[in-house]
Amino acid sequence: MTVVAPVPWFPCQSLIRLWRPHFRPTVPFREKQSGIDVIHPKFLSVPGVCKRLDGLFLALGSFRVMRSLKRSGRMDVIDAHFGYPDGYAATLLGRWFRTPVAITLRGTEPRHSRTPALKSRLARALGDATRVFAVSESLRSLAVQMGLAPTKVRVIGNGVDTLRFYPLPRAQARAALGLPDQVPVLVSVGGLTERKGFHRVIELLPALAREFPGLVFLIVGGASAEGDWRTTLEQQVKALGLEHVVRFLGVLAPDELKVPLSAADVFVLATRNEGWANVFLEAMACGLPVVTTDVGGNREVVCRPELGVVVPFGDPPALQQAIEDALKRTWDRGLLRAYACDNEWSKRVAELTGEFAALVQVEPPGTRDVELEGSSGG
Repeated sequence: MTVVAPVPWFPCQSLIRLWRPHFRPTVPFREKQSGIDVIHPKFLSVPGVCKRLDGLFLALGSFRVMRSLKRSGRMDVIDAHFGYPDGYAATLLGRWFRTPVAITLRGTEPRHSRTPALKSRLARALGDATRVFAVSESLRSLAVQMGLAPTKVRVIGNGVDTLRFYPLPRAQARAALGLPDQVPVLVSVGGLTERKGFHRVIELLPALAREFPGLVFLIVGGASAEGDWRTTLEQQVKALGLEHVVRFLGVLAPDELKVPLSAADVFVLATRNEGWANVFLEAMACGLPVVTTDVGGNREVVCRPELGVVVPFGDPPALQQAIEDALKRTWDRGLLRAYACDNEWSKRVAELTGEFAALVQVEPPGTRDVELEGSSGG
């Protein structure tokens, strides 16, 4: 396997880093991650402008790398993640190089399907793909609603690495973080963005701290491609006088995440949108119940009452009550771990490799002229 991970670029973008240091960080053209070649070609992308062209520019920016892989016999299937712009670009490349294309829908597609300038490109990508996967049934339903044949799309959820995520003794995990043994602990993990909803949990903490003396809320994460809300969250914490409650742990390596997950009592994520949140399985693999919002595929992951609680999005009283109930309840940690093990990565990999092997036998897409569709919007 070779990973081609294009990076957006436009002239003078380094100037933006003068006031936004994390904007489009510089990455090497080629690197190795876990022994796998990762190549980062650049593609033209102006922030906030002409997003309907990102798919085309992504394909053009990747052309030379993909041509080299094709000529060296290292490209049998193109596996793209997210319908747009990656999936759209992959179908263009698949047509140009007569290579089958698989697209996995991961959660951005509902938003793009509501954007007139991008909806047609998303629909075209799905229609031109050889095979489509969705990490949740909700995303599969969206693809079918957009005209994709039901037989062309299959749900294969994300998996969890249970060799990396497993419960540590709670006393050991809490000692590593300097936490008392008996205090109630909440934890959230994710990019510090509006969508993930850390602020929606923080606003409930004054009432929760009165109900649960000594309460601690651990926040794990940092800046992401969607932005960096750390300063905003820190200001919210200060305004509410919660400096003794909230602890920002920053970005942790995957092998370190089991420490805060093992130290906590409940995992909470008041997210606005998700495809299939892998972090839920990671929390469950460490024996944690999950409290989250009823968006995207969340209810498909937290699918039984013994795994956690799913509440309507935008309902703070329901979220607060769910957190209170979760902190008071005695959970079967072994059952939570067993559920995560049933969703282990090796099972997902076996399904996907079988699908990819079948794709190699498929007649590659025929060549045809590439058209740039015109549409309104930006």
